[in-house]
Amino acid sequence: GCFASNSAQQARAGTAEPALAPALPNFVFILADDQAWNGLSVRMIAGDDASKSRTTHTPNTQKLADRGVTFSQAYAAHPKCECSRASIICGRTTTSLNATSKSVRTWAAPVADSLANSLKRLRPEYHAAHFGKWQWSQTPASMGYDLSDGITQNETGDSKDPADPKQSFGITKRAHAFMEQQVKDGHPFYMQLSYYAVHPKAQALAETLKKYEGLGGGRSGDRAPMAAMTEDLDTCVGKIMKQLQALGIAKNTYIIYMSDNGGRTGVLNGGKGNLGEGGLRVPLIVAGPGVRADTYCTIPVISYDILATVLDLAAPKCAPAKGIEGGSWRDLLKDGDQGTIKRSIDRLVWHQPVELDHPQSAIRKGDFKLLYEWDTHAVQLFNLALDRGEKHDLSKENPELTAKLQSELIAHVRAGLGDSAIAELESGVKQEGRKRSAPQPKGI
Repeated sequence: GCFASNSAQQARAGTAEPALAPALPNFVFILADDQAWNGLSVRMIAGDDASKSRTTHTPNTQKLADRGVTFSQAYAAHPKCECSRASIICGRTTTSLNATSKSVRTWAAPVADSLANSLKRLRPEYHAAHFGKWQWSQTPASMGYDLSDGITQNETGDSKDPADPKQSFGITKRAHAFMEQQVKDGHPFYMQLSYYAVHPKAQALAETLKKYEGLGGGRSGDRAPMAAMTEDLDTCVGKIMKQLQALGIAKNTYIIYMSDNGGRTGVLNGGKGNLGEGGLRVPLIVAGPGVRADTYCTIPVISYDILATVLDLAAPKCAPAKGIEGGSWRDLLKDGDQGTIKRSIDRLVWHQPVELDHPQSAIRKGDFKLLYEWDTHAVQLFNLALDRGEKHDLSKENPELTAKLQSELIAHVRAGLGDSAIAELESGVKQEGRKRSAPQPKGI
């Protein structure tokens, strides 16, 4: 069945014979805030220096990449944090979940089907923790976390403690204490660390900031503090890795490192808040038991896959709850590009109805991505394999594919949000919370 045997429990407690079931794996999910696709000194594409940061030094995430798989085409579920994080927790697109803006609280999925609740239902031995950013009215406890910082309602995580800029080191200390307790008690665990870094305003340790003195100011004048804040976050990643080693559980722990949404890259089109590749594509590195070391995977994946992946790694033959739209990365972690991923829907879908001049949705199937404006019905089609900068609109050259993808996208959003929401989108009526916060993709 889907529940762990006594022998598995005994094995974790160290009282079973070696031949019995191995210990259940632990999971550490590190979620950066607003980190652009090339925000690390780790190349997201093999041999491509444009896919890494030229200014920031992140040696610990590089060590993680050396031990695991770096995903070259990893996507956030949404270009802003709240909706993206809701999608991760529930394993669904934001439209199917009805988490289309930060003000929406009536999600179309029961809290019982959240990632931590689902994991604990399948494997009751697990304990779960969440530390850091949590901005919804639903509590972490309702979503299955045994220990958390509660509803922080802190968008930026700014800290007045010079020894704990952006609260990064405090989150890391609480993580260590939780892991130590689980090892002592013999529990496997799932832990999500929702760091506030690297969300502006930048904060960093004074000694880290000194390393970046003289770095040009950039458009916002804070390149040095941003680079230092990124390195401090990387230092925390290193601390977590060392703690896993010290606790003797490193070989049985999966580490997932990802960002909640993208940002300005200088390479990809757009940035945070819109559906260009810059706003959606994010760094993703996974290491752990059975994961191929020093490997790149170019197969597109998305953050709402994480729920299905964690459940598959912890309880391999147990299907996720009905309505889960993500797929498991198990094969990709083992075989890289030779692996496959299966989702209940064969498409990636994004929806951004607020904070843009025109409500927008996007769909990706294979190498093609279509962007659609609801009120103007403007449409663009890009071949991302040839045009990651989204500079060449192919919609007029490929009218049949354009029509097919547009129809599938509209049907997907309609199924999730309903006819009245579609009518509102098409009417051009200003959506709640709508304001222009970031430039849109060109021509959209």
